[in-house]
Amino acid sequence: MGLVEDIQACRLCTARFAATATAHAPRPVVWFRPGARLLIAGQAPGARVHDSGRPFTDRSGDRLRAWTGLSEAEFYDLGRVAIVPMAFCFPGYDAKGADLPPPAICAATWRARVLDALGEVPLTLLVGGAAIRWHLGRRDVTAAVAEWRGFAAQGVIPLPHPSWRNTGWLKRNPWFEADLVPVLQMRVREVMDV
Repeated sequence: MGLVEDIQACRLCTARFAATATAHAPRPVVWFRPGARLLIAGQAPGARVHDSGRPFTDRSGDRLRAWTGLSEAEFYDLGRVAIVPMAFCFPGYDAKGADLPPPAICAATWRARVLDALGEVPLTLLVGGAAIRWHLGRRDVTAAVAEWRGFAAQGVIPLPHPSWRNTGWLKRNPWFEADLVPVLQMRVREVMDV
C-alpha cells in the first residue's frame, strides 16, 4: 500500500472515538498528492466532513474558500492543492457538544511522512491553532496571525480557523480581512497559476 492508503486504513483512534459523545468509528479524510502548489494545514475534519469524506465541505470551507479566492473546483484540485489536517479523522464531541481537539497521535504518526511525500510546496496556509502550534511553535493564534508578513516571506501564512465560532475574532481584528486577505488571495493566485 501507498501512504494515502495506509492513512485511509488507520484505526489508531478506534477506542478513543468510540468513547466520545458521538461514538463514531475512524474515517480518515485524505486529500493530498505530491506536486501540490498549495498546502492547507488544518485542524481536523468536522462532523459534516466525516460524513462527506471530503475536506472543508461545511461553512468553514465556504469561508476559507472566500478568504483564498479559490473556486470550489480549484480548492479541490488534487494536482495543485493538498489539504492536510493535524488529524485526518473527526475527533468527535465531548459530553457538552464541543469539538474535541485533534488527537496528537495522528500528527505524530503521519505528519512527517506526509510532508516528506509532498516535497517542497510554494505556499502553506496554517489554518487554526493546532496547525500554527505544530508548524510555528506558537501558542497565541492572534499574535501569530498578526505577524503574518514575516511568515509570508517564508511561504507560510497563518490564519485563524474559519469556523463561525471565530466571527467575533474577525470583528475584533478587522485588519485580518482588510490587510491580510487581499495579500493571501494574491499569493494563492500566484502559486495556483504557475
